[in-house]
Amino acid sequence: MKLLQGKAGWALLIALALVFPYMVSNTYFLSVMTQAYIFAIAALGLNLITGYTGQFNLAHGGFMAIGAYAVGLLTTDYQWGFWTSFVAAGAICGVIGYLVGVISLRMTGHVFSIFTLCVGYIIYLLIEKWEDVTHGAVGVMGIPAPTGFGGLEFESAKGQYYLVLVFLVIGAYIMHRIVHSLLGRSFVAVRNSEALAEALGIPLARTKRLAFVLSVIYAGLAGGLYAGVVRFLGPDLAATHHTFELVMFMLVGGIGTILGPILGSILVPWLTQSLQFLQDYRMVVFGPVLILLLIFLPNGIVGTILHRRARRAAAEREQAQAAAAPTVASSNPNGARHA
Repeated sequence: MKLLQGKAGWALLIALALVFPYMVSNTYFLSVMTQAYIFAIAALGLNLITGYTGQFNLAHGGFMAIGAYAVGLLTTDYQWGFWTSFVAAGAICGVIGYLVGVISLRMTGHVFSIFTLCVGYIIYLLIEKWEDVTHGAVGVMGIPAPTGFGGLEFESAKGQYYLVLVFLVIGAYIMHRIVHSLLGRSFVAVRNSEALAEALGIPLARTKRLAFVLSVIYAGLAGGLYAGVVRFLGPDLAATHHTFELVMFMLVGGIGTILGPILGSILVPWLTQSLQFLQDYRMVVFGPVLILLLIFLPNGIVGTILHRRARRAAAEREQAQAAAAPTVASSNPNGARHA
């Protein structure tokens, strides 16, 4: 695991991702990985508000659907360019997220989670029933692929794979900068104790709203990429089970880490794909596997590794201090008399 630490570890992972298209012969596997990367971007956003700020948002999948429908409707019904629509999708999710956050973040704990679950269901109903705007159950078809630039094209599966990979790398880097900044430490302080954070002078409401807005912008941009890659949208994208899938990705990989949600977003889809031969029984196998993983790795894969490494480092420090204590005492045998 030491190989995956620090900048060298991230460089190795990016190198493996770059060569992945040349390691598979089927474009279907390339499509699976591309969609996994898209959901990884959304999971990074959910991890910010849940893993770092401690607010369990259950409307995250709905915001991803808003971003997807913003791109789909603006490009097909209003003939906007893809990238203009993509930027608009992030802005729309940010504005809606701010308005929802002003109301919902006055609540705490399970009340906040239940409220956001209701918000997610309202988003689903609006998409399904508001046929004049969203096309209802018919969905949005014929969404154009992301337009190329500088000689690059994103019509092919390989081009879309690399495009989404670039956004994932950028999103992970920005998230890393956020959580390791003073702002990120404020998020963690709010998660650990809201009363203590407020006593330290952290503006509680503003900090939680900012975390919420940043998280749903990630969801909206992920939804915009999803629309450009899949090129068809239906109301099912806003269903609550997508939010719970994102939660599962975080739990499997490691909540409150950067690599964890990315790893979970990749491992879980590939595990389900590997069980396709079981057809209707694959969930019977997948369920116990997930339960066992959460039992033996309660902090997720990455979280458990980091937790064990921190405990090992603490034990080594204690041993070093214990070994140094007799040396100090023997070097000053009259210390007690002088005292």
